[in-house]
Amino acid sequence: MRVSAEVGTWLARRSSRADDWWAAELVAAKRGTRVSVVIPARDEAETVGAIVGTIRRELVERFPLVDEILVVDSHSTDATAEVAAAAGADVVAQDAVFPELESLTGKGEALWKGVAETSGDLVVFVDGDLRDFTADYVTGLLGPLLTDPGIAYVKGFYHRPLAGTAGVEPDGGGRVTELVARPLLNMYWPELAGFVQPLAGEYAGRREVLEGIPFVTHYGVEVGHLIDLLELHGLDALAQVDLGHRTHRHQGTQALGRMAAQIMLTLMDRLERGGRVISAAPPSTSLAQFRRGAGEAVERELVLTDVALTQRPPLESLPPEIRPENSPALRRSA
Repeated sequence: MRVSAEVGTWLARRSSRADDWWAAELVAAKRGTRVSVVIPARDEAETVGAIVGTIRRELVERFPLVDEILVVDSHSTDATAEVAAAAGADVVAQDAVFPELESLTGKGEALWKGVAETSGDLVVFVDGDLRDFTADYVTGLLGPLLTDPGIAYVKGFYHRPLAGTAGVEPDGGGRVTELVARPLLNMYWPELAGFVQPLAGEYAGRREVLEGIPFVTHYGVEVGHLIDLLELHGLDALAQVDLGHRTHRHQGTQALGRMAAQIMLTLMDRLERGGRVISAAPPSTSLAQFRRGAGEAVERELVLTDVALTQRPPLESLPPEIRPENSPALRRSA
C-alpha cells in the first residue's frame, strides 16, 4: 500500500530539516518581518531559563532574527516567571490577558493568549519543558515561512526517546500520537497522514492565519490546528521540519489517558462541525480511571476527570472593547 499521490507529493515539497536554514540567511530574508516566540510554561523553572537564554543569546543578540520572547505563565507554583524574566523574556500571567473573559485552564489557553499579547508577523511556539533545546528549533520553524510566502504554518517533528526498564526506545515518546491521533487522522483526514508528529508542541505560523482559527484550550489544540488549517487553507499551505532530537518530561500512563480523551473529543467535535458524524447523544466528558487505593467495590480508588472540550474563538472575531488597553491585538486593529 502507498499513501495518496497528494500526500506523497506534499511530503517531498513541504518537508525539510532544521539545518537547511541558517540564522544569518534568515535575517536577510526577514525584510522587516517581525518574529515573536511564545513559550507556554507551568512549573518549568528548571528548564525555561535555558530556553529563553539560548533564544536571546543566539537569535536576538548574535543574529537579530527574533524580535520578541514572551513566556505565558500558566498558574505556576514555582519560580517559572522569575527565572524566565531573569533570562530575558517578557512574562505575562495567563489570567492577566483578557481579564474580562472567564478564566480557562490548559495549554491551548496559554497559546491563544500568547498570540494576543505578541505583535510579530510570525509567531513561533516552543514548549517550556525542553531539556536539550537549541536555536535550531526556532530557525528551522521560521525557515519555510520566511522563504516561501505560500506556506502559512510549519510543524516540527523530531526523535523522542523513551527511557524504560528495558533501555531506551529511540522513538518511543510519541505514545498518544501512535495510539490515538495518527489512526484517527488517517481514517478521517488522510491528507494529514504525512505529518510525522501531529501533536508536536513546536510549530510556527503567520499571525493572520493563527488569529483566524479557534484554539482548543487543552491538549487537543495541536490536532485542532491541523484540521482547521487544512480545511481553511489546504494541505499545500502546511509544512513540517525535522528538528532533530527532543528530550522532555514524560507523563505517566493515566495522564496520557486524559490527554488521549481530550484529543478524541477534539476530533469528534471537528467531525460533527463538518457534518461528517451525527451523534445520537453527545459523548460523555467524564473520564473514569483507577489508581491504587481502597474503594467500595474493588481495591482501587475511582478517579473522575472532566475532559470536556472548551475552546477560544478566533482572535480576529473578538470585539476590540474586550481587549486590554495596551494589547498588541488592539493596536493592530486600530
